[in-house]
Amino acid sequence: MPVAHVALPVPLARTFDYFIPAGMQVASGCRVMVPFGKRQAVGIVVSVSEHSELSLNELKPVAEVLDGASLFPDSLWRVLLWAAEYYHHPLGDVLFHALPGLLRQGKPAHHAPLWYWFATEEGKAVDLNSLKRAPKQQQALAAVRQKIIWRHQVSELEISEAGLQALRAKGLCDLKSAAPSAADWRDSYSVEGERLRLNTEQATAIGAIHSSADHFAVWLLAGITGSGKTEVYLSVLENVLAQGKQALVLVPEIGLTPQTIARFRERFNAPVEVLHSGLNDSERLAVWLKARSGEAAIVIGTRSSLFTPFCRLGVIVIDEEHDSSYKQQEGWRYHARDLAVYRAHAEDIPIILGSATPALETLHNVQVGKYRQLRLTKRAGNARPATQQVVDLKGQPLKSGLAPALIKKIGQHLKADNQVILFLNRRGFAPALLCHECGWIAECPRCDHYYTYHQGQRHLRCHHCDSQRAIPQQCPHCGSTNLVPVGMGTEQLEHSLEPEFPGVPISRIDRDTTSRKGALEQQLAEVHRGGARILIGTQMLAKGHHFPDVTLVALLDVDGALFSADFRAAERFAQLYIQVSGRAGRAGKQGEVLLQTHHPEHPLLQTLLTKGYDDFASQALTERKTVFLPPFTSHIMFRAEDQNNHQAPLFLQQLRNLLESSPLRDDQLWIMGPVPCLQPKRGGRFRWQILLQHPSRARLQRLVSHSLKLVNTLPESRKVKWMLDVDPTDG
Repeated sequence: MPVAHVALPVPLARTFDYFIPAGMQVASGCRVMVPFGKRQAVGIVVSVSEHSELSLNELKPVAEVLDGASLFPDSLWRVLLWAAEYYHHPLGDVLFHALPGLLRQGKPAHHAPLWYWFATEEGKAVDLNSLKRAPKQQQALAAVRQKIIWRHQVSELEISEAGLQALRAKGLCDLKSAAPSAADWRDSYSVEGERLRLNTEQATAIGAIHSSADHFAVWLLAGITGSGKTEVYLSVLENVLAQGKQALVLVPEIGLTPQTIARFRERFNAPVEVLHSGLNDSERLAVWLKARSGEAAIVIGTRSSLFTPFCRLGVIVIDEEHDSSYKQQEGWRYHARDLAVYRAHAEDIPIILGSATPALETLHNVQVGKYRQLRLTKRAGNARPATQQVVDLKGQPLKSGLAPALIKKIGQHLKADNQVILFLNRRGFAPALLCHECGWIAECPRCDHYYTYHQGQRHLRCHHCDSQRAIPQQCPHCGSTNLVPVGMGTEQLEHSLEPEFPGVPISRIDRDTTSRKGALEQQLAEVHRGGARILIGTQMLAKGHHFPDVTLVALLDVDGALFSADFRAAERFAQLYIQVSGRAGRAGKQGEVLLQTHHPEHPLLQTLLTKGYDDFASQALTERKTVFLPPFTSHIMFRAEDQNNHQAPLFLQQLRNLLESSPLRDDQLWIMGPVPCLQPKRGGRFRWQILLQHPSRARLQRLVSHSLKLVNTLPESRKVKWMLDVDPTDG
């Protein structure tokens, strides 16, 4: 009797066997309903065979088949199976991660029927004047007598749903459902929006990418900020869509790029769908289905959009490919950029990685010939490079965290009716609340980290575990009421600048001011109206925005990034500095960048200011090669958490002993730890780690695969929560 090997969304690296009853058709990639413990669970069939390690009378039957065919195209199926193996993550978790929420719950994998209102025979015959005492019903009946009205259009047409329901009760109108028809955008495809004039570098890049349109190639589009990378993407997509193929565009955070989405929609007379965390389950499923059926021409989305099935995928674009948000930091810790390259290979299509500050791993892949680089060195249009200046803060009388020279510069730029960006990567009012009498500092007990003081919301919040508490009236240590906020956050900066520059509008753009739906779009629209304005923001402001009136950008507090224990901190700071400074002078106006620091002589700053990102990256790669750090070696991190700070290091020591006694171990393996994580306590749990390093990725993978089979035999393995992270990007 045939046996289905089924993956379930459980943290176990195995499949579960069920026998297939006679007459039931089951195929790989289909969802099935199966008995699991005392409940029925949705599973995904990985394979079907004639054999099981269990005897037939121990197997339970598949209860129901939910899909007639695989939900995954062959190429995507291969990517997911490979990814589960590469990241050593349970296959069930990986496969379910790739499905919209409703499909994980067992809902049908097809569009829900669309409902429409129509006038009945009685409704067509009745005199409209007979409803004059109920004007909303009268208006609604007049509308449905003219044409049918789809239910989702009711609010757009300013008709009352209650009025329609009242008419239905009188028998004057009714609701009917219709199966949605799949529209083919290819028949009416055209390019509508205004094309910008391309410079020679842009035209060369588009030609090169077009030459590889029918096979796999990885292109690094390394363009300085404002060099017109988006225009290159649009022109490449123009060619891809003209061939009737689809495109996937990944962006770091969907909320940060409303301008980009608008440009795609203006340019193409073709369906552009957007996938992000703000969508509800039904909206997510609708986009997933449209991409799979070919109804969507372009899908723009964040990290998890990578797993969207396509009917005719022709190109993948990764915008801001260096961005850390492409790495998933919880659960299945995949890197969307790296997996996207693997998917492009499986689909045999080109992929474009775009950035002004490419990741060092990406530049290394260019050096070894895996990727091909295209450069955009000129700012689009007549925009000129911004001038750069360092302000030494030592001994300066600061006002609201600003040096006198910076305050003077802000005044000059505002007087010229231009806009100013003040970059401070710390939201809230202040990063700490301190007792002036005894020195007590409000600290999150779950994370051993200072609470951030949020004055507007009147609470303290931990930015690590998101726990909150009321602001204390007095010090719990000495009883003093003299509690003072210490340090500067974006909220405090906004308050301080209002009296300094009266009458000048201030826009604060951070997670606190943009959490409401549509809030970011509204703020950006105000900025684009022009005129003197101060923009205060965190790194949300650094990514992908085009502000034509911004002529001064100031980075207020960057010293912490210059002295970090994380070996990637210098790379992140360099990328952030270039990205932020790239917001200045983008539309023909001369831009200026000011950086406040107590360490103007720092070598990283000097390299960035005098030689630019390329020289910094080259220098950083040389240093990493010398000390055997990625990308010249491979890393796999094991982390463990406990509540008593005893079992996690004990478990990791047992794990280290296991790895060191493996027959696959060689002299080139280096193990560090167990040591506390860079953030040793989070959410009430103590965190420890060991790091594995090897020059050969393949050998390190084999060693870990072999050892994982034995991890559950370790005495402490069931007493801690542990995980592993392949190619970790944070400590």
